[in-house]
Amino acid sequence: MNPSVCFERRKRTLKLLCSVALLALSLSGDADGRKVRGSRAQPRRAQPPAQFRERSEATESFPLDFTAVEGNMDNFMTQVKNLAQSLYPCSAQKLNYDMKLHFLENATVTCNDGTPAGYYMRESKGSRRWLVFLEGGWYCFDKENCGSRYETMRRLMSSTKWPQSKTGTGILSPQPEENPHWWNANMVFIPYCSSDVWSGASPKTDQNDYAFMGALIIKEVVKELLTKGLEGAKLLLLAGSSAGGTGVLLNVDRVAEQLEELGHTGIQVRGLSDSGWFLDNKQYRCTDCSDPISCPPTEAIRRGIRYWNGVVPERCRQQHEGEEWNCFFGYKVYPTLKSPVFVVQWLFDEAQLTVDNIHLTGQPVQEGQWRYIENLGNELRNTLKDVPAMFAPACLSHEVITRTYWMDVQVKGVSLPRALQCWDRSLQDSSKNKSTLKGCPVHLIDSCPWPHCNPTCPTIRDQFTGQEMNVVQFLMHMGFDVQKMAQQQGMDPGKLLGMLSSGS
Repeated sequence: MNPSVCFERRKRTLKLLCSVALLALSLSGDADGRKVRGSRAQPRRAQPPAQFRERSEATESFPLDFTAVEGNMDNFMTQVKNLAQSLYPCSAQKLNYDMKLHFLENATVTCNDGTPAGYYMRESKGSRRWLVFLEGGWYCFDKENCGSRYETMRRLMSSTKWPQSKTGTGILSPQPEENPHWWNANMVFIPYCSSDVWSGASPKTDQNDYAFMGALIIKEVVKELLTKGLEGAKLLLLAGSSAGGTGVLLNVDRVAEQLEELGHTGIQVRGLSDSGWFLDNKQYRCTDCSDPISCPPTEAIRRGIRYWNGVVPERCRQQHEGEEWNCFFGYKVYPTLKSPVFVVQWLFDEAQLTVDNIHLTGQPVQEGQWRYIENLGNELRNTLKDVPAMFAPACLSHEVITRTYWMDVQVKGVSLPRALQCWDRSLQDSSKNKSTLKGCPVHLIDSCPWPHCNPTCPTIRDQFTGQEMNVVQFLMHMGFDVQKMAQQQGMDPGKLLGMLSSGS
């Protein structure tokens, strides 16, 4: 059978089946609704496969609420999809939602070792939304530690062993149960192989042992995507975690300017920076600058920006001329940006604590360390208070938007996917009546003062036994003195333990 004819038949059949399914569900709503009224179960969302939707359809992701028959939803929709796939021989093959590897056509834009840079992509023909994700993974700033990085973390400096496909998780997932607002967007994952916080613009030469071309890789990927559907986009979300999160702050305006210069003024460009909002604060214990982990952040970036020939946003560069390293720190570069950016940041970020020389190795934390950790949370709160769109849980962790548990963490009862959806609505409705956004917050920051005082924080495990710890066990493990703290607060120790357990 002709593949295109088969595809069209399969598409029409699936649409018909989905219509029948929706009709059946809606008719069953009144009868079944009485059975489940008052149930605590959460509504599930049905997934119409994006591959079967025509490019001419402008429909974006639509969370469907079938509360009345939620108990049977997964099984029912599975049967519908299985039936559709079995109708024709060409449908029997399991649908593949993985992102596929593409190497850049411009071979002069490379990874550190001169191998071709590239990206992974999953196309969603029915969507005009694009999510471009920048991977994280620290950095190196001189010949010695870059050489060590090449020996121990070659995947982050070379494309030689990249797999041919990659499965998206969290905000990159194609499953609406895991990714309710972005599941059917066009997904692009750019592997980090430039070691320069996505800022470099220097090729590998006889004089330079390594290429540092992070900023150029982003530019080249965007250029290629314009030939693969991006030219018809409505929205491009540049997202990233850790060094990729900082890379978002450094590149989001540059991407917007690139598209505008090429005549694509109708594409809205936004940023989503996860765990890339670092502080240039004084370390708990000062050390020399022998490697990226122990080196004070300001000194590491000073050395790095020279070694990489790093570029920063123009308005930030003008404000910090001669000291462009300042632009790698969120609270300094953010006010200079034109593009809307949503900031996701743990208040007790593990990478920040590491560069500050606070190492949680299983030994009880000394009182001075504990005060330093608490103060870090306060400092982060202060730098984030004027950021209108942000999500900052009081957790000890690092990175979240590509984690499978990213829907579980909440701040003030609101999950991160919900906050991002509210942000999207707030930008769409900016010219409309703000009252329509009541109950849809976008500025979410925990007020409780200790690591993991938020009960929805990711699970903590003992570094030696691997056993899970609750928040009270964790705080005691950290050397938290419940008796002393209760005395300072003027309350019973048992009451304080109860408040900590509940996240109060």
